[in-house]
Amino acid sequence: MALPWQGLQQLAGASMASQSSGDIIKLSKEELEALRAAFEEGNLAGVASRLQEMLVSLENVPLDVGVTGETGSGKSSFVNALRGLDDEDAGAARTGVVETTREPNPYQHPRYPNVTIWDLPGIGTPDFHPDAYLEQVGFSRYDIFFIITSQRFTANHAALARHIQDMDKSFYFVRSKVDVDLYSSFRCRSSSYSEEGVLQEIRQNCLEGLRAQGISSPRVFLLSAFDLSKYDFQLLEETLERELSHHKRHAFLMALPNISLHILEKKKAAMVKQMWLVSTMACGVHAAPIPGLLICCDMDALSRTLQGYCKGFGLDDDCLEKLAAQVGQPVEQLKAVIKSPLATEISNMLVVQLLKQAGGKVPKLSKEVLSSVPVLGTMASGALSFATTYKMLRSFMEEVIVSVQRVLIKAFEADAEN
Repeated sequence: MALPWQGLQQLAGASMASQSSGDIIKLSKEELEALRAAFEEGNLAGVASRLQEMLVSLENVPLDVGVTGETGSGKSSFVNALRGLDDEDAGAARTGVVETTREPNPYQHPRYPNVTIWDLPGIGTPDFHPDAYLEQVGFSRYDIFFIITSQRFTANHAALARHIQDMDKSFYFVRSKVDVDLYSSFRCRSSSYSEEGVLQEIRQNCLEGLRAQGISSPRVFLLSAFDLSKYDFQLLEETLERELSHHKRHAFLMALPNISLHILEKKKAAMVKQMWLVSTMACGVHAAPIPGLLICCDMDALSRTLQGYCKGFGLDDDCLEKLAAQVGQPVEQLKAVIKSPLATEISNMLVVQLLKQAGGKVPKLSKEVLSSVPVLGTMASGALSFATTYKMLRSFMEEVIVSVQRVLIKAFEADAEN
């Protein structure tokens, strides 16, 4: 988990800027249109019920990822890395230098069960036939494929890619174990070693090999399963963000391990984008009066949302214990720098406390919100509930981000000392 110090400072700056501008609730044009249309159709409870269906659909959309390649190419380690696991962790895909995958093996994400990474059988056998292989592994179930090699892409890789493309599915070539190549190159020619030069040589070799096999415009991503934050993983994530459908893209992003500033910022943006949806839903479905406040909210829904924020950014016991083990530091030292509640500490009582804190500094609804959804201006209780809930969620998110920064800085200090 590598997060540059400069990146941490940038994220901290972005958080403070967000806090200073949090006194007015503003929504995007698309969010305003969805909110306006929903309110025009009925009362708050009815609207919130429909929005809840949208939220549940977004959070539970299935994403199935197929990982294939030759024996020993690092397929299973890549499967584990995408799930935020080490090869020896409980529930990790089995790894080895001989083929350990005979049938398609599904591995659910430990925190997002709607995301399944499939470890597929190797494609390196002499009698390999791509059409029979795709039928064997159940081609239709996968949303995307990663085709992996640790050396050169062969005719088998190219043939498989063409068949996947003919069936209108997306695939991505991954050149794995580049950390091993870099280390070997350094050992062999330390005086003239250039990491960028070696990476460019590997990339060019892969592209030329695929073109020779008839792939006209290949895209190859250089990765190491043991350090996803390096090399081309951000480029791969950005590519998938562009090419996956909206719901599938959200599922993939939420499931990514928190290994870089880029991913943390993307997750935060995705969660903030949903806040208007959560706020509206929580004020209408199963909403109950909050003691000491003139608002009504669904306590259980808000508790689950806050727990989701914590787990999404790794502020839960499992993630913290894993990080502590990686950097050789007691988990209590990491927890000591956390200012926001952990996932296990969130309760309905805490939600009431946070709502009361937000109620004392409720942000104003922007002119755009009021003009697009006039009912919020006329329904005082509805407007107050929405604004207070939104403020609470946004403030909690900012506290979580600050805590994540503190944890990572503490962890990297210990890692550097070791």
